Formats: sequence, structure tokens, C-alpha cells
Amino acid sequence: MQTELGERIVEYAARIIRVVESLPKTLTGRRLGDQLLRSGTSVGANFEEAQAAESKDDFVHKLQVALKELRESKYWLRLLGKAGTLPQQRLAPLVDESNQLVAMLSKAVAKVKGKAKLATQAATSA
Repeated sequence: MQTELGERIVEYAARIIRVVESLPKTLTGRRLGDQLLRSGTSVGANFEEAQAAESKDDFVHKLQVALKELRESKYWLRLLGKAGTLPQQRLAPLVDESNQLVAMLSKAVAKVKGKAKLATQAATSA
């Protein structure tokens, strides 16, 4: 699953890049594009860093940072659509992918946190 999720995240970043490249060369297009490019491409960087985490806490932290960046990206995408900078129907599939990736990363964080909690409870019970 990590490989599939990692590939989806890379594809997400590539789609973000294409959206940013298509934005109008206006002040708004440049500013929002910069924000979207930063948040949308950092998701993958944080996900990859999590793969080399030094501890479970570090792993969870990096995934949570990736989640924050995904949520921010979704905000910028929605704003671009609401402002009419790009057609909402063009952005909708990417907003949907943002939602799906948030759900997947949230589940991964919850699973790791659950395992850590169980291990702590087992250690204190022994």
C-alpha cells in the first residue's frame, strides 16, 4: 500500500504543477500559484521523509505535516475555483483526490497511533 500511496502522492504533485502552470500570469495567479505549488508538492516530500523516520512519533509527525499540506492545497484549489481563476469543474477531480489522500493518510496516522497506544498499554500491564 505504501508504494501505491506514494505513487498517488507523486501524481498529485504532478497534477498540482500542471494546474499552477496553467494559472493566469496575474498578481492573483502568481501569488495563489506559489502557495499551491509549495503546499501541493511538499505533501510528497513529507511522506517520503516519513518513510525514513527515526521513530514512530517522528513517522506520525511527518505524516501529520503531509496532512496539513494536503488540507492547505485543497483550500487553494477551492479558492481558485470560487474566485473564477480556473473553472471549478477542472479543479473538482483534484479536490476529490485531495479528500481521498487526506482519508488515506489520516487512516495511516490513526493506525500507527493505535498500535503505539496498544504497545504502551501492554508494557504498563506487564
